[in-house]
Amino acid sequence: MIEKKKSGYWLSHLGLCLGVLFIFFPVWLAFVGSTVTQDDILQPPYPVLPGPHFFENYSSALFQGGPDGYDTGQISVLKMLINSTIMALGITIGKIIISLLSAFAFVYFRFPGRKTFFWIIFLTLMLPIEVRIVPTYQVAANLGLLNSYTGLIFPLIASATATFLFRQFFLTIPSEMVEAARIDGATPMQFFKDILIPISKTNIAALFVILFVYGFNQYLWPLLITTTPDMQTIVMGIKFMIPTGDDYGHWPTIFSTAMLAMLPPVIIVISMQKFFVKGLLESDK
Repeated sequence: MIEKKKSGYWLSHLGLCLGVLFIFFPVWLAFVGSTVTQDDILQPPYPVLPGPHFFENYSSALFQGGPDGYDTGQISVLKMLINSTIMALGITIGKIIISLLSAFAFVYFRFPGRKTFFWIIFLTLMLPIEVRIVPTYQVAANLGLLNSYTGLIFPLIASATATFLFRQFFLTIPSEMVEAARIDGATPMQFFKDILIPISKTNIAALFVILFVYGFNQYLWPLLITTTPDMQTIVMGIKFMIPTGDDYGHWPTIFSTAMLAMLPPVIIVISMQKFFVKGLLESDK
């Protein structure tokens, strides 16, 4: 029995290591491509070890958008990173605030049509973004939200998924806690701020990571809502840098941009990993 457990343990870890290597290898090739010259990439064989042009390529992409003489037609990568980070933070914070308040209302207030309204919100999960993208764009254009952070953020801050998750969590809170708060004279918003928010921190942290990555990786909506280079996001920038047909692309800049685009989501995931795992696995509150 012990031998079987040991063999299964090592086999499972071997499978995980192979999976990590399989996923990490393309990232490594992109990193290597960001540290060499254009000729090193175009002339086979493709290098598998980093080159000496790390600081040159990254500084050129980050502050200039590319080397001298190479017209990317885009703004600097630093500006695109700022745009993407602001958009992701706005979407994340907005989704969490609205979802917390809506879940609080659905669980702790009694009003006509409460269940009907909740299931209408839940049914929006079945509608792909392509179905509602045209009317959403029309509303944003009529309100003058094109080429603005408001236009990038506000149409995406409602989340049926986060509302559902917070509602399910609030339903697990004992009714005795609600009664105790009412006896102590706490108003509904005091109960929400002083009790529900503190015990929901791990859930908020887990959703923060998921929603930040979701917001940072948005492509279709920023592509529609922005028409000037100053408001382009990093995902759009990478897409526009990749050459098509007979176009010329500077691959060290493209690879450097791709690696820089990974930094904000990776930093968020690593810094909040403990709360993320706890929020997903913790069941006893």
